[in-house]
Amino acid sequence: MPELPEVEVTRRGVAPLLEGRSITSVTVREPRLRWPVDEALPARLAGMRIRSVGRRGKYLLIDCAGREDAGWLILHLGMSGSVRFVSPATPVRKHEHFDLQAGGRVMRYTDPRRFGALLWHPASAGPVESHPLLAGLGVEPLTPAFSAGLLHRATRGRRVSIKQALLAGDIVVGVGNIYASESLFRARINPRTAAGRISLARLERLVPEIRAVLSAAIAKGGSTLRDFSSATGPGYFQLEYFVYDRAGAPCRVCATPIRRIVQGQRSTFYCPACQR
Repeated sequence: MPELPEVEVTRRGVAPLLEGRSITSVTVREPRLRWPVDEALPARLAGMRIRSVGRRGKYLLIDCAGREDAGWLILHLGMSGSVRFVSPATPVRKHEHFDLQAGGRVMRYTDPRRFGALLWHPASAGPVESHPLLAGLGVEPLTPAFSAGLLHRATRGRRVSIKQALLAGDIVVGVGNIYASESLFRARINPRTAAGRISLARLERLVPEIRAVLSAAIAKGGSTLRDFSSATGPGYFQLEYFVYDRAGAPCRVCATPIRRIVQGQRSTFYCPACQR
């Protein structure tokens, strides 16, 4: 599933090709995504100018304005979604559900599993951050708002594992399964440890590692596993994994075999020697 680095890489790829351009047309071939696509969306977007392309967690936020209306197109890539830019004459392939044409090029959305979302939030309903899908999200991990102190205060009394606390999204947003495993390894924290038992000192090691892992992944174009490819091509951070998807392989630090467990129906990978 695309996580924060993959979504940020996608944002950086599409922003220069969309910002400042007017939407010529919108084509929805398959409206049955995670939530049904509003049938009025193509007519609403046609002729609007794209002011900016932002991101909140794993959501892309395309800020649009017209003569009488304005709002945000909210795009979530789901489990297997991706976008690419093609010419208008490019034949449509299987699972390509949505086209947005602007500036002579088409942003084409592909989603084999159809777990993604394409939603409209009108400016008349308030800031896009007030949308129900965004309002409860935690802080962005690459901003100063994310700190060891915040994580420490938010986890006191919580019995859930630190791995699951990071994935929940109510404290910090966008630290998905891959990058939580990698960050916990680099901070030498066992992913099964109850979040409320981890000291401030250990969290002061974890927070910088989360930032470092996410930043490194963005620099490498994200991780390309199975379906994901950004608007500018595949990513290569998977070549630098210490633990994720390496069950049975020797730890790159101590040579102990990496273990795989399941937490909250998600695979967790860790080194039993380095992460006590």
